[in-house]
Amino acid sequence: MQMYLPFCGIAISNAQLFAASRKEYDRSRALLEVVNDLFEEQTDLEKIVKKIMHRAQTLLKCERCSVLLLEDIESPVVKFTKSFELLSPKCSADTDNSFKDSVEKSSYSDWLINNSIAELVASTGLPVNISDAYQDPRFDAEADQISGFHIRSVLCVPIWNSTHQIIGVAQVLNRLDGKSFDDADQRLFEAFVIFCGLGINNTIMYDQVKKSWAKQSVALDVLSYHATCSKAEVDKFKAANIPLVSELGIDDIHFDDFSLDVDAMITAALRMFMELGMVQKFKIDYETLCRWLLTVRKNYRMVLYHNWRHAFNVCQLMFAMLTTAGFQEILTEIEILALIVGCLCHDLDHRGTNNAFQAKSGSALAQLYGTSATLEHHHFNHAVMILQSEGHNIFANLSSKDYSDLMQLLKQSILATDLTLYFERRTEFFELVSKGGYDWNIKNHREVFRSMLMTACDLGAVTKPWEISRQAAELVTSEFFEQGDRERSELKLTPSAIFDRNRKHELPRLQLEWIDSICMPLYECLVKLNVKLKPMLDSVAVNRGKWEELHQKRLPSQAASLSSFSSSFTTSPKDIN
Repeated sequence: MQMYLPFCGIAISNAQLFAASRKEYDRSRALLEVVNDLFEEQTDLEKIVKKIMHRAQTLLKCERCSVLLLEDIESPVVKFTKSFELLSPKCSADTDNSFKDSVEKSSYSDWLINNSIAELVASTGLPVNISDAYQDPRFDAEADQISGFHIRSVLCVPIWNSTHQIIGVAQVLNRLDGKSFDDADQRLFEAFVIFCGLGINNTIMYDQVKKSWAKQSVALDVLSYHATCSKAEVDKFKAANIPLVSELGIDDIHFDDFSLDVDAMITAALRMFMELGMVQKFKIDYETLCRWLLTVRKNYRMVLYHNWRHAFNVCQLMFAMLTTAGFQEILTEIEILALIVGCLCHDLDHRGTNNAFQAKSGSALAQLYGTSATLEHHHFNHAVMILQSEGHNIFANLSSKDYSDLMQLLKQSILATDLTLYFERRTEFFELVSKGGYDWNIKNHREVFRSMLMTACDLGAVTKPWEISRQAAELVTSEFFEQGDRERSELKLTPSAIFDRNRKHELPRLQLEWIDSICMPLYECLVKLNVKLKPMLDSVAVNRGKWEELHQKRLPSQAASLSSFSSSFTTSPKDIN
């Protein structure tokens, strides 16, 4: 026997080791199946909880299990807003109906909700394993008797999300073999619940994203309805007689920016499209063009300067430069269309504040687009949104290649109005022009030129006769001062001179710096490229002389009365941007 029993001991030990390893293998396999289940279904909370509880019953061989989710994970008060339970086939004659969502129950007397153990686990984050429920003071025996289900043992653990916050608890009741849950069961259940927490969290997040998308969809639908023009407006302009270019005067470099009312600007824009041959060339539906122009106008806010009139004036100057200087012969029809549309859309939904203000205030726009060309990206995306609205796609009849090329050119045109980009590219432009090395066959040369044209038109008020420039400047200065007031009141900052209404006396000096550093070099270079643009440069020189006189006299009354002129033309591109 002494010789025989050691072999028996070895055999028994091996059998025990095999049984233990087999058990661990089964549990590991079960956990992998749990992971597979959870990541197969992450769109429906009820489905994923049902899978969780089925797996829990299979793993731990228990009579009943439940999942309780917290109403507010940030709240210090534990309150379960949604609870689920699943009975084993042994405890339920109808297995299919054994899964219940208790959220509709009017009474919380059931052990699911009226459960101090679950509340304790949710508040402390520590698991609770009770081998004899009726001997534990934390257990509510009365609730158990009312429910009609006799609880012998309880294992309850917290459910954590990916940021280590408790989102609920999971609990299993009564092992089928009548024994209590041991340490191995607890470790397995805790490991199991880790995956369950991730699955539930992902499902909740998916639901939140889906709701956010639905809210956004509704908001866009509402905005689309209120931000698009009416059929009556479209019919009015569709049937309107469009004056000739000579009647409107839109081919004049020195066009009066304030000579047309808001409706006349729509007819003038229609005339520009027709005069440039874009309606015929690109088969633009005339009714769609009318609707698009009216909706673009409606999507400019009622700010003092960066409004629909400014957008039209930028477009008019582009039209005048194209026709006066003969750039139509150099640029392709696609490029011209992108420039004209870009001018009309380049300040869409402008809020009367610049990029610097967006960054300082941490606005939603700055968070969405970053701090580089924040507004310009927003203007482009807003233009795309209008084009994608029903009945507004003026590019609908373009080929896929032309459409793709045009959208890229349109984006370049709108982003070019960011003065930071202008400063990055103008040195290259100046050098190419001064050295006589401009080559229209080189793609980059054409892109730089289009960028300079957009800037020249955007800053075009400085090229107009003094009285027109002065009137435009009064508006832009008022807008800048309003931003300065907000910087002082909301951000507790001292605004720079051009935005500070308390420093009006500095405006003549600032205006001279603006013209000398930003405007004059650009228009001088454009004249070198095409002498037909010299009237623009001459006007800049005249206006500079006016500012020089004010600077020399430094009379407070004159400085105050004409100070508004300067805000359109700031000293620092960072400030004005």
